[in-house]
Amino acid sequence: MTHIANAPLIDPFARPITYLRVSVTDRCDFRCVYCMAEHMQFLPKADLLTLEELDRLCTSFIGLGVRKLRITGGEPLVRRGIMGFFRQISRHLGEGLDELTLTTNGSQLGKYAQELVDCGVRRVNVSLDTLDPEKFARITRWGRLQQVLDGIEAAARAGLRVKINAVALKGVNDSELFDLVNWCGQQGHDLTFIEVMPMGDLGNEDRLDQYWPLTDLRAQLAQRFTLIDLAERTGGPARYVQLQETGQKIGFITPLTHNFCESCNRVRVTCTGELYMCLGQEDRADLRAPLRASEDDAPLQEAVRAAIARKPKGHDFDYSRQSVGGQMTRHMSHTGG
Repeated sequence: MTHIANAPLIDPFARPITYLRVSVTDRCDFRCVYCMAEHMQFLPKADLLTLEELDRLCTSFIGLGVRKLRITGGEPLVRRGIMGFFRQISRHLGEGLDELTLTTNGSQLGKYAQELVDCGVRRVNVSLDTLDPEKFARITRWGRLQQVLDGIEAAARAGLRVKINAVALKGVNDSELFDLVNWCGQQGHDLTFIEVMPMGDLGNEDRLDQYWPLTDLRAQLAQRFTLIDLAERTGGPARYVQLQETGQKIGFITPLTHNFCESCNRVRVTCTGELYMCLGQEDRADLRAPLRASEDDAPLQEAVRAAIARKPKGHDFDYSRQSVGGQMTRHMSHTGG
């Protein structure tokens, strides 16, 4: 029985689940147009998992073979007491957990970068779509670019490796492709471009108009640089190239033009304890109920195993027919970026 309880998580397609992304809050100090509505209705506090529950949940997953844990949101660093959670969960590093990391908008890094390093965090992903202050204010609605640039600088100073994630938005940042590449090169940051995804308020923000296929972006890069395809994988969906002339690494996440599901090793838990086996499917499992029903973790682990047994082979985001197949109604800030 113990053997079964400790058996690693393997989905129906023989993929081991070793990477967990956990949203710790749906709140954020920005209102990015592709992520949430300007006047968001945030979840009642009682619906959110407490930091203690999040610790129990992550600890259970680590016991089931998860080796990489990424903390997301919303903006994870705006959650009150979040550094206490990082300090607690860092006890698993080297004891089953290989990596503890987070995705952030960078606004709070000036405050928390050194503490994150002290908790064993070695790298962070920072969402940054433009280096133009006015455009930045327009995309994020509430954000200030300089605060984010200062945060990124503080992170680098503290010894954190920074990867910049830029959502490719036609008519917004397509004119800045080489500015972003050059800036990341100068700063020593890796850069990953992400295709805009059909999540949330499609009535308010028409994603079809914003959709800039990364095949086009890559072709533009190839006009100026020699692109060397890299075999490397970081446990996520990105495919990487190296720019021969600068040595820079550029990633592409293409949920729409290239299906990356065949090697998917990850699942997501929302801040309310819903486990999504696939970002592009609505199927989910409630982990909050077993967490709150018993102090024993066995029912929780049972619920996790039952959910992983339903993990699909892939998703169906598709813009090719000029309508969105597999469109998601939930906001990205709810599922976790």
